[in-house]
Amino acid sequence: MKSPKTAKLSESPDVSSNASWLERHFHISKRGSSIGQEVRGGLVTFFAMAYIIALNPLIIGTATDVNGNLISGAPKFLDEAMTQVDAAAVGASIGMVAAGTAFIAGIMTILMGMVGRFPMGLATGLGLNALVAYTLAPQMTWPQAMGLVVWEGILIAILVLTGFRTAVFKAVPKTLRTAISVGIGLFIAFVGLINAGVVRKPAGSPPVELGISGSLTGWPILVFVIGLGLLIALHVLKVKGAMLISIISATVMAIIIEAIGHVGAHVGAENPGGWALNVPSLTNFSLPDLGLLFRVDMIGAFYVDGHFSFPTFLGLMVLVFSLLLADFFDTMGTVVAVGSEGKLLDERGMPDRVTEILFVDSLGAVAGGLGSVSSNTCYVESTAGVGEGARTGLASVVTGLAFLVAVFLSPIINMVPSEAASPVLVFVGFLMIEQVVDVDWSDPEVGIPAFLTIILMPFSYSITVGIGIGFLAHVFIKVIRGHAKRVYPLMYVVAALFIIYFLQGPLLALIG
Repeated sequence: MKSPKTAKLSESPDVSSNASWLERHFHISKRGSSIGQEVRGGLVTFFAMAYIIALNPLIIGTATDVNGNLISGAPKFLDEAMTQVDAAAVGASIGMVAAGTAFIAGIMTILMGMVGRFPMGLATGLGLNALVAYTLAPQMTWPQAMGLVVWEGILIAILVLTGFRTAVFKAVPKTLRTAISVGIGLFIAFVGLINAGVVRKPAGSPPVELGISGSLTGWPILVFVIGLGLLIALHVLKVKGAMLISIISATVMAIIIEAIGHVGAHVGAENPGGWALNVPSLTNFSLPDLGLLFRVDMIGAFYVDGHFSFPTFLGLMVLVFSLLLADFFDTMGTVVAVGSEGKLLDERGMPDRVTEILFVDSLGAVAGGLGSVSSNTCYVESTAGVGEGARTGLASVVTGLAFLVAVFLSPIINMVPSEAASPVLVFVGFLMIEQVVDVDWSDPEVGIPAFLTIILMPFSYSITVGIGIGFLAHVFIKVIRGHAKRVYPLMYVVAALFIIYFLQGPLLALIG
């Protein structure tokens, strides 16, 4: 029984007014939900997505730009031969990316809740961050790469506001969109295996090998294997938050192993069985560092030696378009998946306020670039929260607030070795490759472009190369089979841009 004081407090005009505003803004009752349901669903979505706070630093925080610098601005290696990693510099970079990842995710997810009013979280997109880290950054500085991410977000916003997004969606065949997702999945899995030391580049041939001289040797690799096994078991048993549980469990194991065995860091050939990146230790904790915010160069990438270069501009536009494609089509699929799970789609298969939802997503790309954490996009893991009962944007507000609290916990990411986080990368590859059944492999007009797209992403270690070759193969096969009129004009434009991209070396030599 409530005390008189409690009852009076619960019936106060302020509380009633707040509840009324929530109802008017989010239509909680209309969607068959309750405030308690929304809070639970929002928290479940957060825990399903929280792995990105550990995973994004593993990609963005450890890759180097054209000058060999980490995103923090510090060099990654202590020697010119690039054999001795500066563990302190990598640790600082990882911590900065973790804090920025949580902060931008919190802001954008709250915005999705308030403006899009849809139960969906936003955070740095896997695949998108790989494209930025392994395709953009090696060609320019980190601020310049993040500047291109901002431009990508601006272009998507224009597409959303003008309605041109429909034309782009129709121009790229569904099978190619599927192949892009599958190829990115294989690429991410390959990155995870390399970061964990399961796949390595030996001194001689072959180009890659399993572990150390073909053997899975060392405690760090054991941590990876157990972490991956735990993740698979949790997924099969349908345990919510399986990815986060796997990362936490493997990290605790790694800390214990390091405390007892003093494995140490992997430094060249001196300690091949050591930890690949940061050494797991409880002494790595520090206050969150948001110093990466607004470290963006919007125009520097378009200049060569201080002068505007038109060939460079065209090549960069292809890269921006590659980002746009991966971001745009992934978002459409995610929105439909989340809406379908919560029965929030209309007879056309679209949710209410779809323009607002897509516009917030485009702002996520802009914010991700400004925060130096890569493009933020909608997360299909939001279906976990919807499965728990989330039906409105209030759940997204709860998820966003949880991310903001996580900013203060982000320094803990310095304790997470890549061997503990990489199982999630490999597993995400599995989740993304599931779509491969949607490709009609018996039709060479469909199967060959899809095949080339999928294999060239990991084999060339470039997402852009896979997309470009797939597009060119699609147009080429359509033309030689006499189906040129079935290709959207926009695809010819994109194919021409990709030809310039692949020939930019010889073209620059001719111009020079």
